[in-house]
Amino acid sequence: MRAGGSIARQMLLVPVGRLRRADHPVATSPTLPGLDPVELRAIEQAATAEVEQPTPTTIPLLPGERTLDRRIKFALVQACTLSSLLLGMTAIFLAVTGQNPMYGALCLLACITFDGLDGALARKFGVASPFGVQMDSLGDMTSFGIAAPVVVFSFLKGDVATPVLIAACAMVACCAAIRLARFNVSPKDGRFFCGVPTTMAATVLAVTVLLGGSLPAGALVFGVVLLAIAMVSSFPYAKLAKVLKLPPTLFLLPLVGLVWNTEVTFGLLVLVYLISGPVLWARQRRAATRVA
Repeated sequence: MRAGGSIARQMLLVPVGRLRRADHPVATSPTLPGLDPVELRAIEQAATAEVEQPTPTTIPLLPGERTLDRRIKFALVQACTLSSLLLGMTAIFLAVTGQNPMYGALCLLACITFDGLDGALARKFGVASPFGVQMDSLGDMTSFGIAAPVVVFSFLKGDVATPVLIAACAMVACCAAIRLARFNVSPKDGRFFCGVPTTMAATVLAVTVLLGGSLPAGALVFGVVLLAIAMVSSFPYAKLAKVLKLPPTLFLLPLVGLVWNTEVTFGLLVLVYLISGPVLWARQRRAATRVA
């Protein structure tokens, strides 16, 4: 019984390395049948070895060669993005301090300019990066997802019931966040936008404020809600470059309308663009059905 107890005790002590004794070396122990001495050493080494901690690494913000020239170009692109963000904050400050909403609308148009400039420069200079994509999304959320509805709220405040106006502006913010997040993780289509882009929605809102809004306040709120829904829709909307390739004669009627009544014509143009998404979607579905 004592011999059996000794064998069991030694078997239990193997994983923590207490079997190594002067009178019974591991390599020649006759009390552990079925275990090779080499395996016993491996068990001891595994039990006593220290786990190496992984060395932390940093991901460079600018991929590729990090020359001075490329760093300057990269900094210039990020400066445009930050300028758009700061102009969006300025629009918010102007709105909450009771300034003329038109000033905030002008800041939004400047945001749109810098937002288009940073992407164009990044592609031209060859300094596009994942960091730049995330910075652009954060800037767009600040300027077009938050500043734009705040400016609209200050513009329509007093003309519409406050709870209704808050709900409409909140929809713009929520839908802009969803639109930007979906854009970052979705494959890109060079022909169409999937839903109305945030820059387009912010442009419509800013121009509406600048035009003065002689349209009924209820109609303007309905348009704000429609824009928010269009941002998160899956309808295809033509990009501006594709629209500009249309026959020049198609632009004569809108030009005449703008001279006749700018606000009504602008509202009709926005409505036509919003309706074009479902129309293009229906045509694509019909074409896919015929092919199948």
